[in-house]
Amino acid sequence: MLHTCQAGYEALLARELAELRGASVRESGPGWVTAEGGRRETTPAFAHLTLLEPVEVRGESVNALAQNVAEFFLGSLRGERIEAAWPSVWDGPAELVGLGRRVAAVEGAFAELLKRKLARVAKLATAERPRASGAARGLFVWFVDFGRVFVAREAWLHGQRRMADDPLAPSRSFLKVEEAYSVLGFEPRAGETVCDLGSAPGGWSYSAAKRGARVVAVDNGPLKGGAKDHAAIEHRREDAFKFSPEPGAVFDWLFCDMVEDPRHVMRHIVEAWIERGWCRQFVVNLKFGRVDPLALLAELERNDVLRAKCGSWGARHLFHDREEFTIVGVVRR
Repeated sequence: MLHTCQAGYEALLARELAELRGASVRESGPGWVTAEGGRRETTPAFAHLTLLEPVEVRGESVNALAQNVAEFFLGSLRGERIEAAWPSVWDGPAELVGLGRRVAAVEGAFAELLKRKLARVAKLATAERPRASGAARGLFVWFVDFGRVFVAREAWLHGQRRMADDPLAPSRSFLKVEEAYSVLGFEPRAGETVCDLGSAPGGWSYSAAKRGARVVAVDNGPLKGGAKDHAAIEHRREDAFKFSPEPGAVFDWLFCDMVEDPRHVMRHIVEAWIERGWCRQFVVNLKFGRVDPLALLAELERNDVLRAKCGSWGARHLFHDREEFTIVGVVRR
């Protein structure tokens, strides 16, 4: 398999695949790692896109690469009928200067070849990566260099993607929670309740409130931008670690994005809220800048509260994350 990740985190992805998944890492480059074997019951936190059974294709020129990718694709279509839109996703490391132009040129040449061979199939191709998490079938092409690519018909999408900013969002952290919804598969709805611990300056609170949710934002710091004086946001200037809901109250969502020790956040917020039944879903960021992220991931996967109390949960290193994981989950009722 070929796994892509946020550039600069290839070494951590390789370590995760080897140490936590039992895979044999073969090769890596900016934003990608290839590996064989290993356990597949859990999703690698650092992986964004996984090409399944990729085939290596080489070519010294644009036309040669396009021709070789077309031969792979057309050969793989034998016995298959394509009747609906299918993803044709081409990408590569932005760190290789000029590679984007090569990717676009080869993609265009491939499209022309496909149009001449199978016009109906070519017309159904869509360049946008599927938004939903999970398995997808189409054509996935990842450039590791100007004359070397990996191609696959099937891929697994882990939910990460670049999000559009909002001029009213108080901070960049707004993008992280927006992206977390795509990993989780749903988002706050009108009338739902959200408790945002460590909310200031209010990016996550604003994200929920703009969808019609009612938010209790807990932080001694001020709210800013679209979160300040928002009618759907109740700001409580309290210590997030000491806050608790009113007796009998259950929030639909727990949000938490604080610059605190991740194990402290897990023990005193995430585990406490789940065990006491104070929330139904959660989106929480855990900063790993001062701890070994692989050790932290291993602890999360062994966590008795997450395993016993959650119907589903996962940890992801998001496109908009830095030295942090975002964990999302649904609490069993």
